Amino acid sequence: MDCGSSPIEAFAEHLPLTPSETEGGQSLPPLVGEGWGEVSGKRVAVIGMARTGIAAAEALVGLGATVVVYDSKPASELGDAVDAVKAAGAQACPGVGEPDLAGFDILVPSPGVPRSSPVLASAVAGGIEVMSEIELAWRISKAPIIAITGTNGKTTTTVLTGKMLMADARDTYIAGNVAGGEFRMPLVKAAAAASEDSVIVAEISTFQLEWVKAFRPRIAALLNVTSDHLDRHASWQEYADLKARIFANQTSDDYAVVNLENEFTATLAPRLSGHVLQFARKSEPDEGAFVRGDWIAVRIDGVETAICRTKDVPLRGTHNLENVLAACCMSMAFGARPDSIARAIREFRPVEHRLEPVAVIDGVEYVNNSMCTNVDAAVRSIEAISEPQIVIMGGKDKGSDFTAVGQAIAQRVKRLVLIGADAALIRDSARQCGFDRITMANSMADAVNEARDAAEPGDVVVLTPGCASFDMFSSFEERGKVFKDAVRALANRSGRDE
Repeated sequence: MDCGSSPIEAFAEHLPLTPSETEGGQSLPPLVGEGWGEVSGKRVAVIGMARTGIAAAEALVGLGATVVVYDSKPASELGDAVDAVKAAGAQACPGVGEPDLAGFDILVPSPGVPRSSPVLASAVAGGIEVMSEIELAWRISKAPIIAITGTNGKTTTTVLTGKMLMADARDTYIAGNVAGGEFRMPLVKAAAAASEDSVIVAEISTFQLEWVKAFRPRIAALLNVTSDHLDRHASWQEYADLKARIFANQTSDDYAVVNLENEFTATLAPRLSGHVLQFARKSEPDEGAFVRGDWIAVRIDGVETAICRTKDVPLRGTHNLENVLAACCMSMAFGARPDSIARAIREFRPVEHRLEPVAVIDGVEYVNNSMCTNVDAAVRSIEAISEPQIVIMGGKDKGSDFTAVGQAIAQRVKRLVLIGADAALIRDSARQCGFDRITMANSMADAVNEARDAAEPGDVVVLTPGCASFDMFSSFEERGKVFKDAVRALANRSGRDE
């Protein structure tokens, strides 16, 4: 095998959304190598030289596979990744995005490679098994996996569930697509490290679910489904169906957690094979988590347990109360004690870039919600803040309808400061709803300065982009960091950071 590439024919057929049935579906998650064929001696191509690709290479080499890792970026742009691949015992091929797959048995693509990519079509046509990183992780994991997906709230719910299990003295790995603060472990890396006495709590993205075949989390949660990533998926229905695949291989021995008050997830419940737990803020499901009076409670197998009061939740917004309810379902289903769960809730702090307090300057609070990358998240962010707010919004649109954002702005926002490539879309939606207190800014620093000028003591300035970051930044993390740097520069100039 070398790093050369060859022309690849375009996709001939639409890949199925429904996973194949698991052979021996009643079995528990297998130990290393059991139930899916011998990896030793197999030749594996991994596409993507970021953290996930490197972790996959390490795991596969450890199982005796011959591994080649490809990346379209040249070595000069990959930092230490090439050396990390070589240190893992794999061959590195930088600058090659679509390799010649002749001679390979398995292809592990980065989640960033779309399902319609010619290289994936070539693999399918050539009889090469396409295996997502989460599929690989499940197949090698000795620990049960709790998997969490949804349009919004994934990271907060994943970290909070992990913290609840940690508070209950469980050996817990927080992994997957989660990217917040210190939590940046690929699921396959956690799976390779965890023991039978461990538990893995993993955030799962839609892109990771595109190639699942046997992936079977012992507890799976779908928090909500709203419009997102329509720049990649053919339709909203395709996006929603992909989210639902997190439950595809579950049996009655497993738990399926869904939102009773989300239109799509509520319709799934009767069709799921797992033991269904629902969570709801406004009503009480037959089984699951709910609010009664000012208490959070969980009912499983007819047994009700009070967890804590709603005032103990230290997070802004009703959406975060829903995240807490979902986490309670999962941790209680796994057997965590109520007092451990309550302690984790009281001690929890916002994950970085999720309604994260940054500073209070001259009586004005600044909040970083850079992870807000879609319309529903933007509306929920605006609704989460009761004080007068100046909102910084904008970025790269993902095929969204901003009407709901315009309505929320008109009802609750004091001033709107817009940045980014598609700022005009949000401006027009706000104007159509009768809101015209709008300022256009050329950079994040300009936006923060404009927001400062509009703010008065008691106001909140919040970064609520409602869009992807890739027009101006490399990631939502970089966007949030630039916002925080601009706020801290304000604090230094004012001499006050309360």
